[in-house]
Amino acid sequence: KMQAWVKRAGAGEPIPYIIGRAPFYDADFIVSPAVLIPRPETEGLVELALNWARVNRPVHIFDVGTGSGCIPITLARHAPPANIWAVDISQAALNIAWQNCRRLMVEGQVQLVNADLLAPFSPQLTSQGPWLITANLPYITDLEWTELAVGVKSYEPALALKGGPDGFVLIEQLLAQVATMAEHAKFPGALFLEIGYQQGPAGLDLLQGYLPLAEANLSQDYGGQDRYLTAFIPGKK
Repeated sequence: KMQAWVKRAGAGEPIPYIIGRAPFYDADFIVSPAVLIPRPETEGLVELALNWARVNRPVHIFDVGTGSGCIPITLARHAPPANIWAVDISQAALNIAWQNCRRLMVEGQVQLVNADLLAPFSPQLTSQGPWLITANLPYITDLEWTELAVGVKSYEPALALKGGPDGFVLIEQLLAQVATMAEHAKFPGALFLEIGYQQGPAGLDLLQGYLPLAEANLSQDYGGQDRYLTAFIPGKK
């Protein structure tokens, strides 16, 4: 078995796929080539969301493009109790997320939804209490894709990485949906998005365009690179 592992690693296959596990935040997550390997940068996104959730105690939490489920599962373990939905268009990814929910004993707290972004959710949910949306959607541009390391491009799911010509295709679709939710929002909400390090200023412009009434911010990861877009959306109570 060890020899086979060494051979696979030598061919460029990422170690987490070989051993079927990847660390994230304070737990180990099951991973397969159906899901992106959790990255340390995404732990920073979780920190930002947790800080907001502890103060604002959201009733509903949505994680969009959930993959392995590392974001909503970590929120289920550390945020105040909430209805948590983990959404992915890939059923294969949700199968992995389900295994992680069971393994980390949050299957009663996280509901898995096979859907395209926030499509199945009624904007009326924002009238029931504070709400929180997290998303680490595909943000790699077509040009960056051609230059990606072989270990990423050949093994990790393209569906979870490719964000179109400018890297914003899915992010823009999500922002349009969030804008509709914000129009109906009786209670305050927050959006936390992970982006590529070179997308900061353009991403902030996009965010402000879709959510003009929100307090929009751009913040950096542990390495000092632009990485997170946040929007705090006022309620209309």
